[in-house]
Amino acid sequence: MALEDIIQGRKQKRKLLQDRGEYPYPGKGKRTHTTETFLSQFDELQKSEEEISLSGRLLALREHGSLIFGVVYDGFAKIQIVFKKDAMGESAFRSVGDYVDIGDFMSVTGIAFTTKRGEKSVQVRRYSLITKSLRPLPEKWHGLKDTEERYRKRYLDLLMNKEVRDLFATRHSTIRAIREFLHEKYFEEVETPMLQNIPGGATARPFETHLNAMDMDMYLRIAPELYLKRLLVAGYEKVFEIGRNFRNEGVDASHNPEFTMLELYAAYEDERYGMALTEEMMELILQKTVGSTTHTFEGNEIVFQPPYQRIEFNEMLMKYTDIRYEDYNLASLLKKADEMGVVIGKEVQSKAEVADEIYKKYCRKHFIQPTFIIHYPMEMVPLAKPLDNNPSYARSFQLVVGGIEMAKGYSESNDPVTQRQELEKQEEYRKKGDKEAHTMDTDFIEALEYGMPPACGIGIGIDRLVAFLSNANALREIILFPTMRDK
Repeated sequence: MALEDIIQGRKQKRKLLQDRGEYPYPGKGKRTHTTETFLSQFDELQKSEEEISLSGRLLALREHGSLIFGVVYDGFAKIQIVFKKDAMGESAFRSVGDYVDIGDFMSVTGIAFTTKRGEKSVQVRRYSLITKSLRPLPEKWHGLKDTEERYRKRYLDLLMNKEVRDLFATRHSTIRAIREFLHEKYFEEVETPMLQNIPGGATARPFETHLNAMDMDMYLRIAPELYLKRLLVAGYEKVFEIGRNFRNEGVDASHNPEFTMLELYAAYEDERYGMALTEEMMELILQKTVGSTTHTFEGNEIVFQPPYQRIEFNEMLMKYTDIRYEDYNLASLLKKADEMGVVIGKEVQSKAEVADEIYKKYCRKHFIQPTFIIHYPMEMVPLAKPLDNNPSYARSFQLVVGGIEMAKGYSESNDPVTQRQELEKQEEYRKKGDKEAHTMDTDFIEALEYGMPPACGIGIGIDRLVAFLSNANALREIILFPTMRDK
């Protein structure tokens, strides 16, 4: 039957129900038990013959003589329900076939019993439709298989595919584990603006908007960093935020313009504390989500055993590309990158940007076991403290696992004079056409002038972390409603 004919048939049933005085969209369903509690209490309920009520979506329906079998799902479990003509009466029994379709939400009242095949079921005495579905659900095996359609209709994807629901269960348990870990470490969760006058805290191109009430251009945040640091100035010692960031950049398997990040800051600590905290947090997350500190990803067995191996950025470049970073200027490194087949997709202002692209193509893939890449060039992390013995490099780290950048952190710059100089340098890059360069934020500099304690900051991309834990092949698999092109 054509889809439009099915929809029209269901609309007709809706009208007939209304004509009978049974509006199929009441304000509330009747439920004494969830399917989960029904199953856990089944033996007692069957013995007592106590009437119970379940509510949920009907996922299956088939008639067999004087019996009609259905399956109800409420988000917890699937339960078989059985309509018996002699238990319900002729009229009520016939109404099931006349008005009920797979996909409808219904409340059923009856008693627990076990079928001859040993299936725990509900013998229905009364029922009511609480939502009439007008469109048929996709067929289990032939329906929602196209990837793009799955993302566009995630509500159906979640309903029909248990493995997709399991992915998001991993996501939610990951975020819950992070919160529990940080609360136990006395971090305080805070909320900072998503709509900002000046986009800062990262090098990325922002989304622009206009606030009509104040006739002022504003930006969706690319990172919460500078506001979280203001809280350190205010006297907060340990803060974190799990929230959405927005970057007007490419969309691919590892990037989505809207994404979830954890950022945390701890006063009086440095990057060594940050690496140790990251190791401890990753161990807890693995235990809570996959039940072990060993995880298989893309065929590789990865062991999260502290301390993780560490390698300096310069040493890494030399090891995998024979490039000695100090021997190159911007022009010569651009030429070298071109010879190596590295495509620089934007106009760059510093050799650090070129080195980063070389690293992404030639180096990152080698780090399967958890590895901290440390001491990046300052131009790549302008908000970090420089090394005491080599101020061209930062007291920074990046955790790479399975060839994926998982976390980044550093000792935070709290010298207002040198921080201003770094941001002025970034502002010059911006004026020369680098739309991803960091914007000067004089209000933030003023806050630093009041004094910010030494601190360590860490950022973890939740989406990438969950994709790794669940072996998803694209970030869109673990984002409930990913950004999609208009049809």
